[in-house]
Amino acid sequence: MKKGFYSAVFATACLVTLFTSCEKKSDGVPAQKDDKVLYLYNWTYYTPDEVLRNFEAEFGCTVKYDSYASNEEMYNKLRGGAKGYDIVVPSQDYASIMINQGMLRELDQSKMTNRKFINPQVLAKATYDPEMKYCVPYYFGAAGIAVNKERAASSYERNWNIFADKQFAGHATMMDDMREVIGDALAHLGKSVNSLDDSELAEAKNLIAKDWKPNLVKFDAEGFGKSFASGDFWLCQGYAEVVFGEVPEDRWNTVDFFIPEEGGPSYLDSMCILKDSAHYELANEFINYIQRPEVYAKFLDSFKFPCFVNTEAQKYMTTTPMYEASQMTNCELKNDIGEGLDKYQEIWQEIRYTD
Repeated sequence: MKKGFYSAVFATACLVTLFTSCEKKSDGVPAQKDDKVLYLYNWTYYTPDEVLRNFEAEFGCTVKYDSYASNEEMYNKLRGGAKGYDIVVPSQDYASIMINQGMLRELDQSKMTNRKFINPQVLAKATYDPEMKYCVPYYFGAAGIAVNKERAASSYERNWNIFADKQFAGHATMMDDMREVIGDALAHLGKSVNSLDDSELAEAKNLIAKDWKPNLVKFDAEGFGKSFASGDFWLCQGYAEVVFGEVPEDRWNTVDFFIPEEGGPSYLDSMCILKDSAHYELANEFINYIQRPEVYAKFLDSFKFPCFVNTEAQKYMTTTPMYEASQMTNCELKNDIGEGLDKYQEIWQEIRYTD
């Protein structure tokens, strides 16, 4: 969902079907028919077409781009037997799972000459692969809070407890996402967004159910951007690209978008090479190429994303980001919590469906 709202930007992106066709090299090792083709399995419209074409020109190859809309779709397709992809871009929880299940190949560190541009804060948060053996960060993002300044009073809390503010009653929404909403409450209470402590989770549930939910119109995973733009919602939790993707640019000055200083849940999409990649050398070149500051800046400019992963890219950007990258400093990655997810699901059911 978080990638889908800028689809018009990259309408020329290439899509391909399953890559199962192969031939035998003289040594009997399976190989793709065209060894100058790189197969990229990525989020929909997540890499600018210009970047792909420039890479093709420089390295004398072709990039085939197949897309997915969720980590679950990507993972299930690969576990279901899909072959032929070289690079995949999972979020942090699925990257962790795929490392543990042996689905990824270690990167050629001698090719990663641009790793020096990666923000150390990002690697410190990526506890599942802090040395970047398997994963090179692509984008670090977080949901925040959007306030309609024309509707709101002159003062309001700039933290997650803004959802308890009665001035927004009947005009507020939060995402229909248990890890995001429960994570917000945990962060506001000074706890980890990955907490499995029963007492901490109970405290978070009470905060949401008793203080926040009474002001909400609903929990909304898809339409909050349109409803905010139309003026129905004055306050919403969500991704900046969804909100600003719906509000006309000449009215962006009416939106106060911020990520609270107390932090909150975040995600980190990373470029990884699959275990059975047939184009390992070219895949390493592509991953390193993306992290050239002048190339990475093209990606950021396409979405008006803040510069957090590759700090050197800032000087090459030509657009103004939707919010300051520094707002994400205190955010915490939503990690794979295994069977602990059952606790969140139980709490979420009680929040969502109990008056």
